[in-house]
Amino acid sequence: MKYNRAYLPLIIGVAVAAGILIGFYMPHPQNGLYTNFPPSNDKLSRVLDIIESDYVDTVNRNALIEEAIPVMLRKLDPHSVYIPATDLAQANEPLQGNFDGIGVSFNMLTDTVLIISTIPGGPSEKAGIIPGDKIIYVNDSLIAGKTIPDEDIVKMLKGPRGTKVELKIERKGADRLLPFDIVRDKIPIYSIDVSYMMSDDVGYMKISNFALTTHDEFKKGIRELKDKGMKKLILDLRGNSGGVMDAATMIADEFLPEGKLIVFTMGKSTPRQEIRATAHGEFEEGELVILIDEWSASASEILAGAVQDNDRGTIIGRRSFGKGLVQEPVMFRDGSGMRLTIARYYTPTGRSIQKPYDQGIEKYYEDLGNRLIHGEFEEADSIRLDDSLRYTTPGGKTVYGGGGIMPDIFIPIDTNGITDYFLAIRNSGLLYRYALKYTEDNRETLKRFNDLPSLDKWLSDQDLTTRFVRFAAENGVPVNNDQLAVSGNIIYVQLKAYIARNMLDNNGFYPIWQEIDRTLLDALAYIDSI
Repeated sequence: MKYNRAYLPLIIGVAVAAGILIGFYMPHPQNGLYTNFPPSNDKLSRVLDIIESDYVDTVNRNALIEEAIPVMLRKLDPHSVYIPATDLAQANEPLQGNFDGIGVSFNMLTDTVLIISTIPGGPSEKAGIIPGDKIIYVNDSLIAGKTIPDEDIVKMLKGPRGTKVELKIERKGADRLLPFDIVRDKIPIYSIDVSYMMSDDVGYMKISNFALTTHDEFKKGIRELKDKGMKKLILDLRGNSGGVMDAATMIADEFLPEGKLIVFTMGKSTPRQEIRATAHGEFEEGELVILIDEWSASASEILAGAVQDNDRGTIIGRRSFGKGLVQEPVMFRDGSGMRLTIARYYTPTGRSIQKPYDQGIEKYYEDLGNRLIHGEFEEADSIRLDDSLRYTTPGGKTVYGGGGIMPDIFIPIDTNGITDYFLAIRNSGLLYRYALKYTEDNRETLKRFNDLPSLDKWLSDQDLTTRFVRFAAENGVPVNNDQLAVSGNIIYVQLKAYIARNMLDNNGFYPIWQEIDRTLLDALAYIDSI
């Protein structure tokens, strides 16, 4: 079986990094569990007492506890995790749907922070910050020319609502640095990346994660698409690692008639709890396709499983991640927290789709790399299905448990156009760097185009590929003309998409990117045929 080894380190590395982020059940704040470490005479407390009193050097008891808790949780399962107080707020931001900050998106242009966009109505826009501005100072700290990591920049710009941050901005055409005093405020995080019409009657929506605000975002997006004539929907859950379970079940409810089972959960201390559809869903009729891949996990699998097991729509893509464990947050009075697995969830036919984790966390996250090696991303026949975990939907369709949602229509990973030359420029970040540079150099011209069709038409006349190839050669990746002939279209479309996103955000990016998105194009062809 052939496979592209260039994907292997990326798949394994991202899987390990994503391990503690793959969603969980989040109760309402008033139902959260708050506790303290109680006094106890158990062995663990006794060991700590002895160390603290008799160890040769002075030790910090709290520091030992902070080190011990993650080790204990790792022995349970891959998704029970401890989050220190310093990290808890940031870890919860994607789930809450907001954070406190100044409301900008940025990227590093060489060693300078370049503002890509401002949140409409946010603090930065109100203060007069505009796309193309470069941040030179944050408060009294010079950040330009120092190649500071993005996460450190974010920490400097974020802060409690109502606090002030002082920026000094370099703006093209200004002969001096411009000072801005910006008062931080609540900034929304949108979990729906984009929704638009792909054709006269087919709508497309991409959900990047499930947060407390996702259901409201979904309803708003669906209504707007229906107003534009949508009769069929492609819902994209690829890369969606989960989040708040309630958001996924409420969206499933929008597709299913009243009374249909969406999911049920069971655990040692949590008896079977069912979630069923209520009345008046936003899209109970009309053709539905859901896209998944190996990164679709947890809440994404709940939604896809509910649709598949109720014969409501067609699942297209590749087998999902395989996380069927439910976490509940536990908050400690020192500001730290724990996400503890309390139950397993099951799809309506009774499937548990949690993949095995009895070989340890490392083996657990190596699963995706092993799938690649075994050829699963390229051929459905390479997928090992356990007949003992076979289930049947009410419509007579065969589905399987034991590790992820298997799509109804398998689409292999698209390696067309992938060459060593393309991998070299992609892995060095040159495509995105050039798109940033091009946007910065041509911003005044690009600002004339307020809609995607006109911007796309203008970009199509700019010979972007030739200019980029020259830029790549100047930055250490010499052209290979034979491989460029194979990869040229991918390079060209990605350049256009990145530049369009710099100007029009995701509404510019995704409609262009779809030109090279094989799974999406196949899904469109399928849904058009029914």
